[in-house]
Amino acid sequence: MTDPTEPSATPDILNHDRPPVPQITAPRGVQPFHLENRPVRGRLVRLGPLADALLTRHDNPAAVTALLGQALALAAGLSTALKFQGSFSLQAKGDGAIGMLLADCTEAGALRGYARADAARLPEGPAPAADALLGKGYLAFTVDQGAEMERYQGIVAIEGETLAEMTGHYFATSEQLASRVWLAAAPTTAGWRAAALILERVAGEGGIGAEMSEAAQEDAWETALALAATITQAELLDDALLPERLLHRLFHAEGLALARPRPLSYGCRCSRARLAGVLSGFGTGDLDHMAENGTITMTCEFCNIDFHFDRAEVQAAG
Repeated sequence: MTDPTEPSATPDILNHDRPPVPQITAPRGVQPFHLENRPVRGRLVRLGPLADALLTRHDNPAAVTALLGQALALAAGLSTALKFQGSFSLQAKGDGAIGMLLADCTEAGALRGYARADAARLPEGPAPAADALLGKGYLAFTVDQGAEMERYQGIVAIEGETLAEMTGHYFATSEQLASRVWLAAAPTTAGWRAAALILERVAGEGGIGAEMSEAAQEDAWETALALAATITQAELLDDALLPERLLHRLFHAEGLALARPRPLSYGCRCSRARLAGVLSGFGTGDLDHMAENGTITMTCEFCNIDFHFDRAEVQAAG
């Protein structure tokens, strides 16, 4: 069996084989739900072993890994609220120790992410908050449906101490959507785990709780928030606590109704063909500069796998 990261008889531009990465799926990764006759809907995201497969591709400090885990769970939860073909991404860029944080999820649930961090600049302490890690910068949410469709992107300045608070600020200022997010990511005895609970308020005229007065709708929303706020990190990350049982524990008295769960999978989309296409955009001088002993090595930032190209076989642009 050939290794798609190494030169082979197949032309690089045609080699779409995936590199040797974990084939892991979370069949019930996202559990959508709503509260009947109340203006509340949400998603519970549990990555399970998929979190460990994604987060351990890079040897990052624990604080960096935890923030990336939260971003992955958040991207998975937000993407499943949309109808689109392509990818939904969350990106934070700042002047702190983590210069770039990126997580994205396709409409099919293929999930990937990475954090670009300077370990020497990490704040002291066992668990620095997201704002201390990211510094000043921006948070962007993007839906990319390909070259034929207009890309949608919303950007706001980073505001808040945690990634959950930053997300709340984004929705309050950019989408005017009442929402609340709870995030968790941490190492466990079974490996890294990551999870998210997302609540959204639905307008009464949208058909949920339409017969309720505005005061009753506000009261139902506040009740849901108060119940959700009782959730603990241990509950969010406990593989043995099934999603439906956790949601029942929170909302059984509020008309909990579950929708069909959505799967998530290990979703790095790198291939030799994709990276060969990137190389084809460089000029001769750049390609020569990249080569070491006649070989150009490109590393996928998501799965941290090296692809090797013979310099003599790479054609320069133009």
